[in-house]
Amino acid sequence: MKFEIRGKNIELTDALKDYTTKRLSKLEKYIEDVKEAQVALSVGAEGHKVEVTIPLNGIILRGEDCTDDMYSSIDLVVEKLEKQIEKYKTRLYRNNRGAGLKKALREEAIKELDKGSAAEKFNIVRTKRFALKPMDEEEAIMQMNLLGHNFFVFFNSGTEEVNVVYKRKDKGYGLIEPEFD
Repeated sequence: MKFEIRGKNIELTDALKDYTTKRLSKLEKYIEDVKEAQVALSVGAEGHKVEVTIPLNGIILRGEDCTDDMYSSIDLVVEKLEKQIEKYKTRLYRNNRGAGLKKALREEAIKELDKGSAAEKFNIVRTKRFALKPMDEEEAIMQMNLLGHNFFVFFNSGTEEVNVVYKRKDKGYGLIEPEFD
C-alpha cells in the first residue's frame, strides 16, 4: 500500500511518517488490493488531527480523530478503520458465505443491479430535478447559504464538470470534484 502523507501546521518528521506507515500497514492484513491511502495530519486549536481516506473497490473507508497527541490520534484512527473494515467484511461474509472481499464486492454490485433501483432498496421518497447553471465555487457557496442547505450541486464554469460544495464540521467548506478511473 502506498501512503500519501501530508501535514498542515506540523513538520512531518521521519519518525512521524514511519509511525503512521507502520500503524496503517496493519490494515493490509484485513483488506486486499489497496493501492493507496491518503493521510492528512494537522495541528490546530482543537488539537492534533488525523484524517485517513482509503479508496477500496468502489467504497471509501474514512476515519478521523483529534486528540492532544498526534500518535494517539493515529492509533484511534487505525482502530476506527479496523472497526469499519470488520463491520463491512462481516456483512459481506454473511451475504456471500465466506467469499473473498474482491469477489464479494463484485457479486454484491451485480446483485444490486439485478434487484432493481436504488429507490426501491433505500426507500428514496423524493426525487428533485433542477437545471445546472454554470457558476464558480464562490457563487455556489453563496447559493447554498441562501437556500440554507448543507450542500449544493452545481456546474463548475472553470472546470466544466458537475461539482458539489458542502459545509464542513470545522465551519469551513469542502468541494467535491469528480475523478473518473
